[in-house]
Amino acid sequence: MLRGAGAIAVALPWLEIMGTERLARAQPAPARRFVAVYTPGGTLIDRWRPTGTETSFTLGPILAPLAPVQDRLLVVDGLDMKSARGEQHQAGIIAWLTGTEQMVHSTGYAGYAGGPSIDQVIASRISAGRTAKASVQLAVRWATGKSHGLMSPMNVANFEDTASYSPIPPRLDPVEIFTELFGTLNPGASDDAALRLARKRSILDFLDGRYAALSARLGAADKHKIDQHLTKIREIEQSLGSTPAATSACRVPTRVDTSDYNPSAGLNADDPGSIKDPSTDAAIPKVGKLMTDMLVMALACDITAVGTLQWSDTEAKYTLPWLNLAEHHHFYQEMGGFRPAECELIYTWYSEQHLYLLQEMEKVDMGGRSLLDESVVFFGSEISHPPTHAKTNMPFLLAGGGGGLRTGRWVRYPNLPHNNLLVSILNLFGDTRTRFGAPAYCTGPLTNLM
Repeated sequence: MLRGAGAIAVALPWLEIMGTERLARAQPAPARRFVAVYTPGGTLIDRWRPTGTETSFTLGPILAPLAPVQDRLLVVDGLDMKSARGEQHQAGIIAWLTGTEQMVHSTGYAGYAGGPSIDQVIASRISAGRTAKASVQLAVRWATGKSHGLMSPMNVANFEDTASYSPIPPRLDPVEIFTELFGTLNPGASDDAALRLARKRSILDFLDGRYAALSARLGAADKHKIDQHLTKIREIEQSLGSTPAATSACRVPTRVDTSDYNPSAGLNADDPGSIKDPSTDAAIPKVGKLMTDMLVMALACDITAVGTLQWSDTEAKYTLPWLNLAEHHHFYQEMGGFRPAECELIYTWYSEQHLYLLQEMEKVDMGGRSLLDESVVFFGSEISHPPTHAKTNMPFLLAGGGGGLRTGRWVRYPNLPHNNLLVSILNLFGDTRTRFGAPAYCTGPLTNLM
């Protein structure tokens, strides 16, 4: 009214109501779920990168399978993984979620991370103590090649949010994962599953008592280590006794026969990847689909609010017969000479798996909003360019709508450190910090994500 009064209001002092109208925008609610998805070997950036503008763009050939969910994607372009200092592949998978350099022991042995991974920081904030499991880590065809089926800096992406930053190996056996996560939801489950759960509880009870007695006789440093171990045992025991509430969103995933898949195939591996397991490799697509289904339902059933899915490790020494590729993935990256055509087939297939995950999350109705609406999904790798192991222009994708993330866009940055993205993801979950990971490689949150 005052603005419209013209000369009549000329004697009035300036009031805020006379200024330019501002659109009120409510502060978005923090994201409620987090998923991290790792694929090995980087990408072909010129075949991955979109064309067009921020809001009107065409996905590159590698990302093209994701076109049906393009409006749910944020393509993040122009970030460098500057904190990945150490062995070429190892430093990359360690830095991906931690933003820290690979630690080196006094003996010269290459170690793990110098800080926690963001999934565990998020789990401490939104999941630990509120769900049956603080987080779930799953992997397909993991610990190949030089790690010989064992945990090593070549294959671990998750690190505890504790003073020790201990590495967390993923779960590999789809049968065991299914029973542990969904056995109590399945009315047709056999008595064998209940007996196995009871046996696990009794073993954990025994260990709990033995370690508690040992802790009382130790010095302060050793006592602290044992107490941390006890905490883990009690978390496992609590998760075994938790029964998620069955709701319309929560259902038991369709179980498939995985008897032809050996989750421990890596134990038989040799360094160059010449020892092959054709049956296990051929089963990767169906096992990966089952792992994806279990992860989605673990989130929908509130078994956890944080999950990681690794499509192998940095070695990636498994064959891909469903793509008519008889050699292992690392062979096409560099060991057999750089093979861009074969690499593009592999990376495009990964995009098809990403599409399946996002569409399954979109289908889950959480009460007027989809599971994807409430989540942030982060897709990444340990390098950008396969033959050189370069870590500039990293192929990162975000998806979902949690925390006010604005998708349907392609955002480009001038070679900023990827740690800035990590702290921005934490901000989407209500964490107000402005730095994360190694301080030398973080200049603050990214702009233009929300």
